[in-house]
Amino acid sequence: MTDRTRAHVFVSGKVQGVYYRATTRDTAREHGVDGWVKNLDDGRVEAVFEGPEDAVESMVEFCHEGSPAADVDDVEVEYDEPRGEDGFEIRY
Repeated sequence: MTDRTRAHVFVSGKVQGVYYRATTRDTAREHGVDGWVKNLDDGRVEAVFEGPEDAVESMVEFCHEGSPAADVDDVEVEYDEPRGEDGFEIRY
């Protein structure tokens, strides 16, 4: 698992109620990235991506656009050691 990385992402803007989570889940699965995504009470979306570095970076870049209806203002990213995420899910 030494080639894996973990990105913890917070996305702000118009990112709730615009299929942001579903689009993130589908895109992560297409890239073979594990993790999760959820809405936060403050209007942001939080996500964790684990996988090969290039695939995780693709997901971080995706977060700047999100779903077609989203309007992203900012993306904060923190990198960490992988924690063994398996599959990708929407959390509630």
